Amino acid sequence: MFSLFCPDIMGVYKSAFLSLGSNLGQRDILIQKAIFEIGRQAGEIRQVSSLYETPAWGFEGEDFLNACVEIQTTLSPTDLLQVLLNIENYFGRLRKEGDGYQSRTLDIDIIYYEKEVIQTAQLTVPHPKMQERRFILKPLADITPQFYHPLLNKDTRNLLMECKDKNPIVKFHKKPFTNRHTFFSSLEYIAIEGNIGAGKTTLATNISEDFNAKLILERFAENPFLPNFYEDQARYAFPLEMSFLADRYQQFTEDTNQLDLFKSFMVSDYDIYKSLIFAKVTLQQNEFELYRKVFNFMYKEVKKPRIYVYLYQTTARLMKQIKQRGRDYEQNIEMSYLERINRGYFDFLKTYPKENQLVIDVSELDFVSRKEDYENILMQIENFALSTVR
Repeated sequence: MFSLFCPDIMGVYKSAFLSLGSNLGQRDILIQKAIFEIGRQAGEIRQVSSLYETPAWGFEGEDFLNACVEIQTTLSPTDLLQVLLNIENYFGRLRKEGDGYQSRTLDIDIIYYEKEVIQTAQLTVPHPKMQERRFILKPLADITPQFYHPLLNKDTRNLLMECKDKNPIVKFHKKPFTNRHTFFSSLEYIAIEGNIGAGKTTLATNISEDFNAKLILERFAENPFLPNFYEDQARYAFPLEMSFLADRYQQFTEDTNQLDLFKSFMVSDYDIYKSLIFAKVTLQQNEFELYRKVFNFMYKEVKKPRIYVYLYQTTARLMKQIKQRGRDYEQNIEMSYLERINRGYFDFLKTYPKENQLVIDVSELDFVSRKEDYENILMQIENFALSTVR
């Protein structure tokens, strides 16, 4: 992630309208991610138009996707332009003098900045060609149909009707999200999974706090069989796993079926399928077969996550983190047990729909202490969801 431009938070907010286009790569995803970046760096995204597909304008190339956004910003027009150029560059666009029209991963133009008229060597506002381009006017009309051009003295609807550009323009089947919060809300339910000590509870908690999600945490510490299990696995495995299953099923169904009107979506630090994974590792074969019959009956009734995130950690680092958090009953866990659990998860993931599972290697990440590592994980979830879930 490139460094953020920090606007003057004490400045006066101004409205600006921007046009975004892309005809290379995953066009809709590039535009969506650019909107997120504009919101993070330039100001608050107030409105987003639909996406429209149009032929390349002024040259031979692949079709473009185009959209317009309204932002509230404290940046001056010049500073806003620089931020937008940095975002273009981050997504692979490098403007050069004299290049003319050509294919591009991302194009961001300032259409209006309030009702100001600006003419400098670097920037012309209103955009000098906007009245000639349907791919600007059509999405612009979605969000500001009655905004008057300060020089032409006509609103967006009239400019669109009078536009001589007759290239076809088709509404795309996806509409961009205004910001990351609305995007995460659309996912409805995310499960964060991982081995013992992988950091799933911390990550789920952070996501719930940052994106207003209902947090569903596993009540592992309340299980009376757990300390005894770590002392004598053979004796206490079956009552432990049956106890976990009953408790998880009851808690999970209650938590996922009970709506919270003040939360946008749900995030949990476990998925109920983990019961079968751990049971397969800890139980004898005849015990496991009985357990699986009970589990399969219950599993049909529970809510499934839109995204199942598995946090992978090396066994050595898991052991280190288990020791650091200092739970007495965990200190005798053996590396071989953790390795069997890891294998159990990966065997399960082989059977899980690819479009709903995301494995993130966090062995070299410290998302508790380093904000950039936490952002790295959010970006991986974001990229995966934009590519697969929608």
